[in-house]
Amino acid sequence: MSYFSRRSTGLLVSSLISLLVLAALTANALRPFPEHLNFANLEVRKKQMLDRRYQPLTVTYQNDWNLHDSLPLHEIPLTFQQIFILVEDQRFYQHGGVDWRARLNAVVQNLQAGRIVRGASTMTEQAVRMLHPRPRTFWSRWVETFEAMQLEAQFSKAEILEFYLNQIHYANQRRGVVQAARYYFDRDLDTLSLKEMLALAILVRSPSRLDLRRGTEEIRQPMQRLATRLQQAQLISADDYQHLIQDPLILRTPTLPVQATHFVNYLYRAYPQVLAQQSGRLHTTLDASLQASTQAILDHRLADLHHKGVQNGAALIVDHHNRQILAWVNAGDYQLDSPGSQIDAVTIPRQPGSTLKPLLYAQALEQGWTAATLIDDLPLTEAVGSGMHNYRNYSRSYYGPLRLRDALGNSLNTPAVRTIQFVGASQFLKRLRELGVQSLTETPDFYGDGLALGNGGLTLFELVQAYAVLAGGGAFRPLQALMNQPNSEPITPVYSPEITSLIADILSDSDARRLEFGDSTLLQFPVQTAVKTGTSNAYHDAWAVGFNHRYVIGVWLGNLDQQAMTQVSGATGPALVLRSLFAELNRHTDTRPLYLSPQLLKAEICRDSGLRADGHCPSRYEWFVPGHEAPASLAELSTPAPAIRLRQPTHGLQLAMDPRIPDSQEAFSLSLPNNLATRVVEWEVDDSVVGVTTHNHNRWDWPLSRGTHQAKARLWTPDSGERPLETPPVTFYVQ
Repeated sequence: MSYFSRRSTGLLVSSLISLLVLAALTANALRPFPEHLNFANLEVRKKQMLDRRYQPLTVTYQNDWNLHDSLPLHEIPLTFQQIFILVEDQRFYQHGGVDWRARLNAVVQNLQAGRIVRGASTMTEQAVRMLHPRPRTFWSRWVETFEAMQLEAQFSKAEILEFYLNQIHYANQRRGVVQAARYYFDRDLDTLSLKEMLALAILVRSPSRLDLRRGTEEIRQPMQRLATRLQQAQLISADDYQHLIQDPLILRTPTLPVQATHFVNYLYRAYPQVLAQQSGRLHTTLDASLQASTQAILDHRLADLHHKGVQNGAALIVDHHNRQILAWVNAGDYQLDSPGSQIDAVTIPRQPGSTLKPLLYAQALEQGWTAATLIDDLPLTEAVGSGMHNYRNYSRSYYGPLRLRDALGNSLNTPAVRTIQFVGASQFLKRLRELGVQSLTETPDFYGDGLALGNGGLTLFELVQAYAVLAGGGAFRPLQALMNQPNSEPITPVYSPEITSLIADILSDSDARRLEFGDSTLLQFPVQTAVKTGTSNAYHDAWAVGFNHRYVIGVWLGNLDQQAMTQVSGATGPALVLRSLFAELNRHTDTRPLYLSPQLLKAEICRDSGLRADGHCPSRYEWFVPGHEAPASLAELSTPAPAIRLRQPTHGLQLAMDPRIPDSQEAFSLSLPNNLATRVVEWEVDDSVVGVTTHNHNRWDWPLSRGTHQAKARLWTPDSGERPLETPPVTFYVQ
């Protein structure tokens, strides 16, 4: 064999070996594709929240893939598909993954120019690049060639085109033509103009350089060239061409159909485990349409009250049949020009004013009171904390003994204080916690009797959740924010249906609120609705909360910077929002009266005494829980039984001796509740009896002495026999 023959044979063998090695390396570099070109197994970094009708509440671009804004190919306009194919891959339906003719033409043009002026990647190869990203090298280009043919063998042209159009990269982390259309034009694909379609097709060539948010001049010439090609391909008419050249390209800022940022933030706080387990979308209970109308109503009311120093507000709407949250609104929701809008007023504790009174009176009814029980509405001074407090009604008027119905309906303060003295502050606080109130974290002594008037802070969320118990027959269930989410917490009975329906009847009785609210029709709703308003000290908070046969609504107005409003009360501020929201809800549902338990007994009573009517007194009908009917005489009349405790002093009371008065003439009154029947009272200070009173005289003037002291009373009542009762000792200070 000659030298040249041996050399040729060696080269042939060497080439074959090289090809085999290259083939082996290429085969080893090829990666498998998923079974489907969808996103079921792709990593989800950020969920998308949907309302109850699958409307988007959020848009996120923090995932590796477009998980939320994809469309099946048949929903993408055919013209749009044709434009993309013309721009990116003219022979898409003819090649098998690689367009060899286009690649050869690109090589020639690049050699002639001396630089890379044209690529020849097909849409299939670009899809490969998205599925299997690699550094841009000759080797990766070589591997992608074979993977493109593999992709075409595994999937149809339609599947590849659909994947491409839904995942192609645009500027600002947008992926796919749907996200791009909304980002630049705030439009859906089927509403795009021809010029907007052309712009989106051209942008994929260089998303950053041609980004329309940086200006539209860069894209003007490429768009004109593409318009010419479309006319030559007879895809557009001459008129279409002129419009493409002459009409301006108008950009729009994308907006969500509804603002629900605070609700979404609540979901991330309240359901971390659910969010970690769920796939890309989360189906919530929110009603986007109701959310938008609630936002408009609340914002409009705040604009009307702006001159009265009202900057912030919130509203929460719940379906009390299933405890699902339907609307969660903050005034100016997350608008940077709205003060405090980034603070969620639905979850910020504020003083609730009189809105806790229905919950308190419900507990008094449990303990034997009736809607006809008489409660004194008289001036009342009580020790609070380290000082004394004069309780008064909002109108500064007092009406004497009143039936419980009128005391609650008119939201009177001194009867409410006497009611909590009957129920007990510790028992009422315990009940509030059973109703889901977690913001009241202090001890009962910290709040004292003032808890009846809302001296502790709780959230609008907690208040509406508690009222949902009154509206829903007395059973507690946490509010729900996710659809089809099993509730792991059991349903807990709190009140009986008889008591809750009786409270609802009182709160919907316009006659029961006439003393303080007059004949105002603002709280008289066309559909029977239980309504309660509340105002905190110095007009810092104004509340209105109510429920009808289906919905519970709570509204709060105030200032998150703690500034006081100018005489905006619950009845003058949020009540109008409440009324408007119920009107909106009632337009879309069949209405009916509030539930009234069939177990309640109806009886005619005297208006003034609460006794069973005898035909000789102004009367009205009243409802009673079985076993607690109206008494026939004063002897049977159930009167509030005061707690056996010192009225004053209270724990921690601090007294100061007046230097202008001789020490020997200064005294402080030790006292028991006025309506406590006593035969004998022994008054003790520092374990010594300092005085004795008899015959319902429940007060002793003790000469002041500086220092730390402890006081208590030992007393005999008409029912105690010879065994005395003792009040708990209290410690107080004199300086």
